[in-house]
Amino acid sequence: MTLNLTRPGKNILLAALFLQLSFLSFSQTGKNLAEMLGYPKDSKLLIIHADDMGLAQSVNSATIKAFRENGITSGRIMVPCPWAFEMADYIRKNPGLDVGIHLTLTSEWELFKWDGVTSSDKIPSLLDGNGYFYPSVEAFGKAVRTEEAEKEILSQIERAIAWGIEPTHIDTHMGSVLATPELSGIYLSLSKRYKLPVLFPKSYLQLLPPEIAKTLQSEPFLLDNLFMIEPEMIKGSWIEPYKKAIEEMKPGLNQIIVHIGYDNDELKAITINHDDYGSAWRQKDLDVVLSNEFRELLKKNNIILIGWRQIRELMRKM
Repeated sequence: MTLNLTRPGKNILLAALFLQLSFLSFSQTGKNLAEMLGYPKDSKLLIIHADDMGLAQSVNSATIKAFRENGITSGRIMVPCPWAFEMADYIRKNPGLDVGIHLTLTSEWELFKWDGVTSSDKIPSLLDGNGYFYPSVEAFGKAVRTEEAEKEILSQIERAIAWGIEPTHIDTHMGSVLATPELSGIYLSLSKRYKLPVLFPKSYLQLLPPEIAKTLQSEPFLLDNLFMIEPEMIKGSWIEPYKKAIEEMKPGLNQIIVHIGYDNDELKAITINHDDYGSAWRQKDLDVVLSNEFRELLKKNNIILIGWRQIRELMRKM
């Protein structure tokens, strides 16, 4: 995905300033995030994060199993997707789950599509000729009108809350909310509006003006490292890229994103002609996070597992 970072708009400048001010009290404590959460200063904090809840019944069932067996510590729900309400029902009945809202403005699968939760006539620039979200961030970024995207973003958050979800954080599907500087500003501003952490790795600071990026570099709620397995990383056994990431993990706030699901007829149909992050891929990710080998890797490398809920509660205390 290519982002246009050359001319930050007014929205992103204001949002970055709000973010900077909201973090000010944390910076003045002289403590890093680990210390504020009650861990040693040099702790390797890790969120194991399940992607795409609500995409399919297969994904929902696998995610529930992974939560129950402590294979993941957090997840994110795609509100516009067909199976989101089923997942929301489970989340509502299990309020201890750490679940964020995966803001969804693209629909990437070949024959399995969705549109927004907002009425189509209110968000025409977000929809392709078939009435669905665009399949790529590039196509979305070229067509989008900022005010329509903002309307859909807020509608997704409010829909999740109306379903009874108490989100622990907010992030973005395929990076679509970072497709333009204006949308990036809206995304950052959600943290202040909803008193929630937004997933924003330090590597994304290039989106911001240098003077603000430099100030935010030391702020506690930005991810120090975000890892997700990529197709080119798969050369041996499925666990190898995860093993490398865990063994090389440094102190700070880290997140590993996994794509989990059962390799069944439903998920095969949804992900047809799309091997990357497809049905078989998701079964392998599920098998990894539930394996004894994965658990031993975490233990051997002194990884401390946390969720976004702890970070949200810390934010709301300040």
